[in-house]
Amino acid sequence: DYFILYKPKDIVSGDFYWLSEKGDKLLIAVADCTGHGVPGAFMSMLGIDKLNSFIDKKVEFLPQILSLLNISIKRALKQTKSVASSKDGMDIALCSLNNKTKVLNYAGANRPIWILRNREIIEYKPTKASIGGHVEDHQEYIGHTIQLQEDDCIYMFTDGFADQFGGSNKKKYMSKQLKQTFIDIHELSMPEQEIKLNQIFNEWKGELGQVDDVLVLGFRV
Repeated sequence: DYFILYKPKDIVSGDFYWLSEKGDKLLIAVADCTGHGVPGAFMSMLGIDKLNSFIDKKVEFLPQILSLLNISIKRALKQTKSVASSKDGMDIALCSLNNKTKVLNYAGANRPIWILRNREIIEYKPTKASIGGHVEDHQEYIGHTIQLQEDDCIYMFTDGFADQFGGSNKKKYMSKQLKQTFIDIHELSMPEQEIKLNQIFNEWKGELGQVDDVLVLGFRV
């Protein structure tokens, strides 16, 4: 039971989602690359390619995948500590779900995950470092192991929804309001949640332009 709300600002996007199934485990990533449009899309392609290569090499420890992704992006873009060096990179939330035990492993680079349980949001915070850019080569990322419970709703997302300007005061939607939105709609099926989120986003935005790519992925166990 899942949904993916995917609203690129332009035709192509700097936000991407990625899934890979290995045995009893489902790996899921939601990422926000530097920029949007064509430059962001090139970074998305690079990120997806690197994630696929790590899975092919049977790397399973999520913090290690993020560390390798950081080094790989920096090398691919020839990034150094120089001020003139490219700062392009990405923020990412990476999860691994064991379909039998319902154990969820998570590691994040500047992107959290939210678990909605008993009408409350439990936030698992990321490591405060991006992937690529001026991040150190030896950057380490923190992993979390979570025993999910029946009917838990897990949300992974980029910052585009919360950063959208709109409403009567033309202000940002903000994370606090997004949390309450998930609480308000969580009893709906996941496909219905996607429809509702899209409606809420469009009504909030109104006549204003979309400021960034938007990506929200939700699933229920």
